[in-house]
Amino acid sequence: MTLCLVTDRRRLAAALGTPAGEAAGPLVAQVAAAAHAGIDLVQVREPDLEAGALVTLVRRLVRACEGTRARLVVNDRLDVALAAGAGGVHLKERSFAPEAARRLAPAGFVVGCSVHTPLTAAARGSADFLIAGTVLPTVSKLGTDELEWRGLNAVVVAAGGRPVLGIGGLDVPAIPDLVASGASGLAAIGAFIPPGGSDLSEFVQKRVIAMRFAFDSARHGS
Repeated sequence: MTLCLVTDRRRLAAALGTPAGEAAGPLVAQVAAAAHAGIDLVQVREPDLEAGALVTLVRRLVRACEGTRARLVVNDRLDVALAAGAGGVHLKERSFAPEAARRLAPAGFVVGCSVHTPLTAAARGSADFLIAGTVLPTVSKLGTDELEWRGLNAVVVAAGGRPVLGIGGLDVPAIPDLVASGASGLAAIGAFIPPGGSDLSEFVQKRVIAMRFAFDSARHGS
């Protein structure tokens, strides 16, 4: 089972009441808490940042993950991932092929891909993992068609054994259905953002633990 935190510093700052210009601080704290709680992946997804600012942020987040097993990947910006010393890149569905990224990356560099259909999942044969969505309705992807559980299962089958993480509207209550679909884990933004008044680090750590327990329970009961 693989857990992936997808970053959104602006949404996190808004939830915490932090000024937009100070959003990087809470994001670093969120990622550090998740990494030290045992999260597997952190996908840095900050599309509004230009390359220089993004490199600076990713370097801070890489340091926040030091000493943990967490692997940090950058959303679709291979140049930034390489410049900042990240552990991998996560490519959009319509981005270049995983094998093209591997030709430029060092040994051990992880390449993931977003997919939305079984056809695309089958075509991304050289990816280390896939993130499939949107599974359920979510504020991050308004107006999109959802895969739902049947569609996610079809992606898992088409992936031919490669790990598939579901994304979109997923939190602890959805984990039994996620396990039943055959997915290897989940990726989420909102599930790691605390409600107002909660301690950020404590909330994130407890959420990671609760997700792992839910996965273990669902698998043991299946």
